Amino acid sequence: MGSVQIVTTILAFAITAVAVGLAVRAVMKMTAVIRLGQPDPERFGNKGTRTKTMLVETAGHTRMLRWSVVGAAHWFVMIAFVVLSLLVLEAYFEVVSTTGELPVIGHWTIFGLATEVIGVLGLVGIVVLMAIRLRNRPTRPGGRSRFTGSTMWQGYFVEWVVLLVLIFGFLIRGFKVATDHFVYPAWATPVSHAIGAALPNWEAGVSLAALIKIVISMTWLIVISLNVTMGVAWHRFLAFPNIFFKRNPDRAGSGLGALRPMMSAGKPLDFEEADPEKDQFGVAQVEQFTWKGLLDFSTCTECGRCQSQCPAWNTGKPLSPKLLVLSLRDHAYAKAPYLLAGGGKDLTGEEKATAAQLAHVDVLALAEADKPLIGTAEEGGVIDPDVLWSCTTCGACVEQCPVDIEHVDHIVDMRRYQVLIESSFPSEAGVMLRNLENKGNPWGAPQNTREDWTKGLDFEVPRVGEVEDFEYLFWVGCAGAFEDRAKKTTRAVATLLNEAGVKFAILGEGETCSGDPARRIGNEFVFQMLAQQNVETLNEAFGDREKSKRKIVATCPHCFNTLGNEYGQLGGEFEVVHHTQLLAHLVATGKLTPVQPVDGGVTYHDPCYLGRHNRVFAPPREVLGTAISGELTEMPRNSERSFCCGAGGARMWMEEKIGKRINVERVEEAMSTGAKTVAVGCPFCSTMLNDGVNGKGASEQVEVVDVASVLLRSVKPEQAQGDKETEPVAG
Repeated sequence: MGSVQIVTTILAFAITAVAVGLAVRAVMKMTAVIRLGQPDPERFGNKGTRTKTMLVETAGHTRMLRWSVVGAAHWFVMIAFVVLSLLVLEAYFEVVSTTGELPVIGHWTIFGLATEVIGVLGLVGIVVLMAIRLRNRPTRPGGRSRFTGSTMWQGYFVEWVVLLVLIFGFLIRGFKVATDHFVYPAWATPVSHAIGAALPNWEAGVSLAALIKIVISMTWLIVISLNVTMGVAWHRFLAFPNIFFKRNPDRAGSGLGALRPMMSAGKPLDFEEADPEKDQFGVAQVEQFTWKGLLDFSTCTECGRCQSQCPAWNTGKPLSPKLLVLSLRDHAYAKAPYLLAGGGKDLTGEEKATAAQLAHVDVLALAEADKPLIGTAEEGGVIDPDVLWSCTTCGACVEQCPVDIEHVDHIVDMRRYQVLIESSFPSEAGVMLRNLENKGNPWGAPQNTREDWTKGLDFEVPRVGEVEDFEYLFWVGCAGAFEDRAKKTTRAVATLLNEAGVKFAILGEGETCSGDPARRIGNEFVFQMLAQQNVETLNEAFGDREKSKRKIVATCPHCFNTLGNEYGQLGGEFEVVHHTQLLAHLVATGKLTPVQPVDGGVTYHDPCYLGRHNRVFAPPREVLGTAISGELTEMPRNSERSFCCGAGGARMWMEEKIGKRINVERVEEAMSTGAKTVAVGCPFCSTMLNDGVNGKGASEQVEVVDVASVLLRSVKPEQAQGDKETEPVAG
């Protein structure tokens, strides 16, 4: 060992010792913070499925590759980081000796070939990612960037570290070639040999290049260890457990569909026995999120894909799912010293820690602890109320997140506390909640008018109790029963089912609201009251039928989602289909035959709760494909990237006072296709898009109509003649 190798060895191992020590401390701190969260025992089941899903999503990059270029580049960089970590380890042998290599595999030609290819692809990948970050920098002229609000220096730092580590990896190999210490043939490592041909025969070059590579790598580790909220770096470790512990590992769209029930101490809250002084009602403090929630916040990589797809952010609202998560993350870690010292408020608002426990807590942590979780800037709140109430729960953020953060669950948990304990929510939504409690529907319509939509039909609509032999229970929904446009959809579906010979029945006045608006605004109490009533009614209607024969067809995706995904939490197990699914089946089996194609051009708007939340993308398109002339014209944002209409999350009953109206944004996109008909599969979407069309003064040029009505016009054109759906909404 020469003098150069002695110096490089001492320096390499010294900086490594510092880096490892700081990293251990950082990991212990992060673990302690995450463990402050509430229990969530359901995250530990299905370990085999969880492991498989985690490996598929990480190794296969299935979510990132939806964005082809950036996904492929990120995959190459990830593989380079994982595999070439072995070359960082090899550098410790190379600082000691110019002929140093990894034991056992270090001289294998296949290892040399693999690392050469991965190194080259990693270099290409990181350069592409750097170019994308620069092209989308927040300061660029024109438009909002998905990186707006991200800590940009951290992203640049991580990318430059990766680039330099890869470059110095090739320099080490080049110096080995130049000094005739390289064991791999030129055919397996052509880049390394080309670099070596340009470098001098300098023995110390190997050890010095290896030292620089180690210093760069350990500097990265030191920096991230001193910045535990540096998600752009830590996500490469935290993504694995965060994906592993996702809510529904066996379901596409985990974190979508059903909401998590209200939990207290890791168990669903029983409202009949719940006590606000003993049981947790929603989330009022950051430590009241589950440990998985705190892991979510820690894992955020600040990539901004959620932000780029969020309808609120894209229309000038203050909500960015990314910035919300980052605010919660920064607050949690800033408050952590106070919490770890034993601090915190009990459910009555009393301080749990003694003065002695808090005596040595940093004053900044104490100040952070005094911040309300929800509050305006003047109140020092972590999350502004306008941020909380801008969410439509459309799920675009959850759909796009590459590390499976469950934004919607966290937003609704905060809403629950605000509604149930603080009674703090947009005032106009209060009318809707009172109508749900008193009338059983958000419009406040009399219950005895629920069957008025059946008037004028040329066939009898059977009711449960009057007939026993029915295959499907037709869940009409509140919009389908009371709202004028939606009633036309209801009649169209009933007519088509009758035409196809499907045996169905309705509950009539026995039906009440599914509870979706109450649950998504945060009023779990009203939701459970309505849901339990409906579960009892439905269980009675189906009697002792097994689940596969307890079939429900619903025209509203919100009802479809609630009945199919959430009623199971309350003992209601049913097979629920959306009407477009049933109609697609009836057309495919020849029970409905389109005879006159609908022309004029048609585009389809994917409802969030049908598409993203429940993965129903093909059936509506299959129905339209058989009923229209020509090809369906897709909007730029469609299927899992469909843009929300603005009605979800109970936003249907709240004023949209900030920024551009979401429905107008979507209508402009629909009109840009040139289609004369905008087909929908949701009564909320129908209302919002019709209002948008009317607001644009385009009701004579563009018609918004349900998929069922499009099919009816093709199957029975004489009956559907003139059945337009652009009249103003009923009051």
